[in-house]
Amino acid sequence: MGFKKNIFIVAAAAVAGAFGNGCDGNTYKQGAILYTNFCANCHMETGEGLRGLIPPLAKSDYLAAHRADLACLIRNGQRGKIVVNGVEYNQQEMLGIKKLSDFEITNVLNYISTSWENNAPIWTVDEVRAGLEKCQ
Repeated sequence: MGFKKNIFIVAAAAVAGAFGNGCDGNTYKQGAILYTNFCANCHMETGEGLRGLIPPLAKSDYLAAHRADLACLIRNGQRGKIVVNGVEYNQQEMLGIKKLSDFEITNVLNYISTSWENNAPIWTVDEVRAGLEKCQ
């Protein structure tokens, strides 16, 4: 019994180290890297988007108003009209990023939610998973 318990502890620690800590134990850093790699081309490094074409993430009222939808939006994309900070956007389809894990989506959302004068509550993996279950 002791051997199996030790194996379980080692496996649990490995999983926590691989997923729970992100890059070098800094999930914010991983979120920033993922944002740069997958989101910044359209939403810009500053989160300001492209005026009239791509909505801003910086100081965005949409983030709070649609929190429950954001994980699905990252995974599956966005098509159609949305209104951000009183401006309508319907010019550009946002493609989903299917290859991001639940943990990576959580880190991206935490990066966006705490950058550029956004001050949203921190996301948990459980909250992201619950959101993703609704859009499957």
